[in-house]
Amino acid sequence: MKIALVTDAWAPQVNGVVTTLVELVRELRAAGHAVEVIHPGLFRTRPCPGYAGIDLAIRPGAEVARRLAAMAPDAIHLATEGPLGWAARRHCLRRGLRFTTAYHTRFPEILQAALKLPLSWGYALFRRFHQPSAGVMVPTQGVLRLLQGRGFTQLRPWTHGVDLSLFPYRDSVQHHPGLGELPRPVSLCVGRVSYEKNIQAFLDLDIPGSKIVCGVGPLEASLKARYPRVHWLGILPRVELARVYAAADVFVMPSRSETFGLVMLEAMACGTPVAAYPVDGPIEVLGQHEGRVQGGVLHEDLLQAWYQAQAVPREAARRRAEAFSWAQAGQQFLGHLVPARPLSPAGLQVDEAVI
Repeated sequence: MKIALVTDAWAPQVNGVVTTLVELVRELRAAGHAVEVIHPGLFRTRPCPGYAGIDLAIRPGAEVARRLAAMAPDAIHLATEGPLGWAARRHCLRRGLRFTTAYHTRFPEILQAALKLPLSWGYALFRRFHQPSAGVMVPTQGVLRLLQGRGFTQLRPWTHGVDLSLFPYRDSVQHHPGLGELPRPVSLCVGRVSYEKNIQAFLDLDIPGSKIVCGVGPLEASLKARYPRVHWLGILPRVELARVYAAADVFVMPSRSETFGLVMLEAMACGTPVAAYPVDGPIEVLGQHEGRVQGGVLHEDLLQAWYQAQAVPREAARRRAEAFSWAQAGQQFLGHLVPARPLSPAGLQVDEAVI
């Protein structure tokens, strides 16, 4: 099958959406499918306002249309709601082509925090983007229910995975030479240092030992200045990141707006238990068995979650991570795709929206 994947999130960006899409493309190609990725690196770009580190394509409409027409894909998937996603959407509606979309990130909340855009406006814009989609793929049941409540339709569950070989299990906390002799326990947080991640809840925890943050983002400079005792490692190669996961006693996920949270799976794959709030992403990732959370602790008091997570066996964290695979996620993705054949003339829709 020839698949066109249109995304505003791609390398060299470093975030969960990019990881998901890179792993997805790898799985699809390994299964024999031809995947063409239309990404910002193919266009002139400019920084996303209020969100440093994310570059957006400038006026990509004509080139997106040319690439899609030249490829003549069997299926078209629009992974993001940025300029490339809107350009591909417009082309598909003009040509009467069917397509699927995905809801990876709660951008209405980000727009509210970064640009003070009312939440209802953000959801109205994103609902408009996804309305003509033949299937909107969402990572958790919680996000599915959220979007249903906001008037979204054609929602399809699509889980994610973790590379268990890249993030190998360690049955005990490892020593990391690059970190020196940090006081134990070591608490780790990985993710973009940005508005929606609620990272200050981690930084403000009154806990013994050491705190490590891996990631960059628009709040990085100000938080570094306010929390000089925290160890800020920036962006690490994924192999090195696996070593840092294995050197941590507890992984802390402070976000309350996570749509999934791949970093939790990566930490658990290495055997590091998770402390998080009982919200959509962590609930889906940690799961429950016989009434007990697996792989970590969920608690409305993050401090209590942190203390209790230290008692979670490392093998329990690994077992939970083993329930997720990119092969399974790839098959689920394929099952949601639709043929990109033109609609009948009566069904043709045109939308001139430009973002």
